[in-house]
Amino acid sequence: MAAKPKKSAAVETHKSIAEQTAAFLKAGGQIQEIPRGVTGQQKMAGPRQIVLGKPATR
Repeated sequence: MAAKPKKSAAVETHKSIAEQTAAFLKAGGQIQEIPRGVTGQQKMAGPRQIVLGKPATR
């Protein structure tokens, strides 16, 4: 029995996303377009920098 040629990862991913999107829409889902520059991240109070290790001593 001959082995099937393996598809590239990009082709498989594209096909999978297309199939999942079609199933989502068929089930009544809707796609919402979000304007460029909008983020879902919450604004944090305080520094955004993460410090790993021991704090510097003076």
